[in-house]
Amino acid sequence: MNNDYKSPAFKKLLDSLQQQSWELELLISGFAIFGLFTAYEPLKIEMINAENQKQIYSFVIHFIALIACSILLFNLLLHVVLRGLWIGALGLRYVSGDIEFDKLKYTDKFKNYLQKKIVSFDRYIGSLENYCSVLFAISFLLIFYVLALAMVIICFVLIANFIIENDNLPNWISQGVGITLVVFLALGMFLTFFDFITQGLLKRNKWIAKVYFPIYWVFSFITLSFLYRPLVYNFLDHKFGKRLILLLTPIYIIILILASVKYNNSNYLEERSSSSRFANKENYQDMIIENTDYPGEIVIPSKVIRTPYLHIFIPFRENIEDRIFTYDSTIKPKNDRRGLSSGINVGTDWEDEWVNLKQRDSIRNRYLDIFNETHSFKIDTLKLDEDFIVTISGKDQLGFETNLNIRDISEGKHILKLIRLRKRKDTTQTLLEAQVPFWYFKE
Repeated sequence: MNNDYKSPAFKKLLDSLQQQSWELELLISGFAIFGLFTAYEPLKIEMINAENQKQIYSFVIHFIALIACSILLFNLLLHVVLRGLWIGALGLRYVSGDIEFDKLKYTDKFKNYLQKKIVSFDRYIGSLENYCSVLFAISFLLIFYVLALAMVIICFVLIANFIIENDNLPNWISQGVGITLVVFLALGMFLTFFDFITQGLLKRNKWIAKVYFPIYWVFSFITLSFLYRPLVYNFLDHKFGKRLILLLTPIYIIILILASVKYNNSNYLEERSSSSRFANKENYQDMIIENTDYPGEIVIPSKVIRTPYLHIFIPFRENIEDRIFTYDSTIKPKNDRRGLSSGINVGTDWEDEWVNLKQRDSIRNRYLDIFNETHSFKIDTLKLDEDFIVTISGKDQLGFETNLNIRDISEGKHILKLIRLRKRKDTTQTLLEAQVPFWYFKE
């Protein structure tokens, strides 16, 4: 196939494909909608799971993927509905032809009004075709916009982590260069967004354009706009494309507002964390629904305990490790291995690695000792303290578990309190980390 875009044969081929593009649109939309519906719930679950476990990188990735999935679902469903309406209109045209206003026998007032608004049935079919084609193209363009926003956020995170908060760099680099880059990114993001919503206003003034061009050039790489730039400007040079973009923007805002609306059936009673007067199901193992609910700060088997011991599970979260490093900075590693990393090791010194493994075992024991030192329990006013061990729960979740001896407590309602020690400068503070109500009855 000749791909020379200047040749008449290639243009003729494009014109031919253009006439049949609606078939490809419906085919792609059908497969995409099926795949998106299948992926939506798992993405949402993984996003909530990452949020609960304080995994910021995983949360951002799944959050962006969920937004992209939602945008595509809405646009492609709307596209299928409009394309179905277009096919129905074509079938009706074959049967009935154009609209004959004279046969309707309306008064001149209504006849003139309808002729002015509708003009002809063919014009209506042509408008539907335009909406369908542009909507299909803009659906995937919006995904690139979401990706562009994600890339800008990633740049902020990388500068903060690897330059501003990097203790190995001189202060003039970490603060001077780092803060300068953050200011440049923030200013560039604002100008790029302003230029986008005004559809190229900054590119029209001769002097402003000279100042804006370097920022535009840098952000074209950061936002990956070189991948979809022809699509953008093809929209902007067409009046109908501009109109559709302006129409969809308020629709997305309305959908976002509607999605945040919820019905409150009480002025005072609402879902909240467990306390002496409220029991949240996230703290009771037998009430947590798999793949739907996520455990809270502390989990016990049930609201009603009939055994002489109380099993306690604390799910691991990244902020737990941050607290341990704050409490004892001597075990904080020079190179933090948390976050995304590759399992491929090139040029590894295995002798040094073996030494590191032995040291890591010793530090791991100290790590658990600090956790036990900083965490204790009270049942009502009775202080209890048992050592935790690291475990994997029945739902394959990493965490800490222990068992408290409750044989001697009285029957009835009790409040389990998780107490945590925190260091601030030279002082140690005692915090109430969580409360879980339960009832104890002996068998």
